[in-house]
Amino acid sequence: QVQLVESGGGSVQAGGSLRLSCVDSGRTFSAYAMAWLRQAPGKDYEFVATISAIGGTTYYADSVKGRFTISRDNAKNTVYLQMISLKPEDTAVYYCAATAFLSVTTEGYDYWGQGTQVTVSS
Repeated sequence: QVQLVESGGGSVQAGGSLRLSCVDSGRTFSAYAMAWLRQAPGKDYEFVATISAIGGTTYYADSVKGRFTISRDNAKNTVYLQMISLKPEDTAVYYCAATAFLSVTTEGYDYWGQGTQVTVSS
């Protein structure tokens, strides 16, 4: 069973940084690829970044490439999203999600967290 809890969201000014964390309280974290997705108000879910189960492979959306970094610590059952040079258009609820197969889409995830709000003001 996978139970995901995100933290680290907040309000920052444009150009600022945040680090999101997502902890899995289950016992199978290292078996799953992990992803971060986001949903801005009135918009569909958007893929942000993903990392393979052992952390050797990562993919990013073009909109965040070079600004966001996904990483994981399987000993701590935690996946991170380091965000720098934040822009107002990054404002969204950010979700972590787990999947058996690495994905760069917003579909097919087995487990989702409850989300954490990120607000970037200009």
